[in-house]
Amino acid sequence: MHSIINNIQQKFEEKFQERPLIIRAPGRVNLIGEHTDYNDGFVLPAAINKAIYLGMSARQDDRIELVAVDLNESYTGSVNNIEQNNQHWTLYILGVVDQLQKAGLKVGGFNCIFSGDIPLGAGLSSSAALECGVAFGLNELFSLELDKVHMVKIAQCAENEFVGVQCGIMDQFASMMGKKNFVIQLDCRSLDYSYNPIEMEGVDIVLFDSCVSHSLASSEYNTRRQQCEQGVQLIRQKYPEVKTLRDATQEMLDELVKDQDPVVYRRCRYVVQENRRLLEGCEDLRRGDVASFGQKMFATHDGLSKNYEVSCPELDFLIDCVKGHPDVLGARMMGGGFGGCTINLVRKEAIPELIRSVSQKYEAAMGKTPKVYVAETEAGVSVVQQQETAAAD
Repeated sequence: MHSIINNIQQKFEEKFQERPLIIRAPGRVNLIGEHTDYNDGFVLPAAINKAIYLGMSARQDDRIELVAVDLNESYTGSVNNIEQNNQHWTLYILGVVDQLQKAGLKVGGFNCIFSGDIPLGAGLSSSAALECGVAFGLNELFSLELDKVHMVKIAQCAENEFVGVQCGIMDQFASMMGKKNFVIQLDCRSLDYSYNPIEMEGVDIVLFDSCVSHSLASSEYNTRRQQCEQGVQLIRQKYPEVKTLRDATQEMLDELVKDQDPVVYRRCRYVVQENRRLLEGCEDLRRGDVASFGQKMFATHDGLSKNYEVSCPELDFLIDCVKGHPDVLGARMMGGGFGGCTINLVRKEAIPELIRSVSQKYEAAMGKTPKVYVAETEAGVSVVQQQETAAAD
């Protein structure tokens, strides 16, 4: 982390002859509550200690100067002419500027050099971190006086409207609002949220990356959304007050969906059960019972694999490898599905041996070595260094 910050500062001072404001914007994990967000349900994310760091300063002209250190690419444009271009990474930054301008806020020219240690493609939301970091930094530089929730909405709209990805709000919310040793219980309908303590003393988050790409994810994601909506339509014929699966009960599904469409029934049953699981899991955390919470993570994976059918043989294998292991409190696939990572809560002292054992088994069975990331919960977006002061991280 310190080397990333020092590198940004050095490059910034060389290029712009000034000391930058440095912002830290973390990635995130979601412990439980998968595929519930677009059904107006609950999610339970946490910010983690893998982040993007941005060195930023305001300019006296209308120019935007961007440098992506890890990609060895740069971009120059004008704050008066925000447009999409073929450098994909710039869209996350320019999209935030675009949204701020649409909100009637005055943003001047600025410099931004960024780098980070969030692994790309692992489902840890590096794009949301970049959006949130830029929103937070511009808010500081130009005294926009936005609160954090407003910045979260700006960042999400940037991805929806400028980048063109119809993501929910969880990723940006977790990056901006995270709190060390806490998970965020977020209501995706109202955006009401609360912090639940997670007793992680002696426990770390271990991510096993299956190294399988999500080739089916986007088409199957849309199919799942449609199936959930079909279930709601069947229920609404008798219970018009049901707007989404958030309002549905198991009894309603049994009465009105089960005999009509068994596949739609399984999809909806998973979502209804997952919302209940999450709320009960939060009760576990409030009691300090991480072991019971972990068992619910295993149950979530089972539901995602058998009822929602968004897992794959590789992810199921990774879960089977750790199921029953005395030092693994809970595990499940994380994210949209059909590839990506499993998330595991593991006792610290067991981590090296677990990584060795699981990697060996996975390589023998699947012919590839999983990437492994170890993470801890961390605070959300914050200032690491003010423009005029020495580094204070």
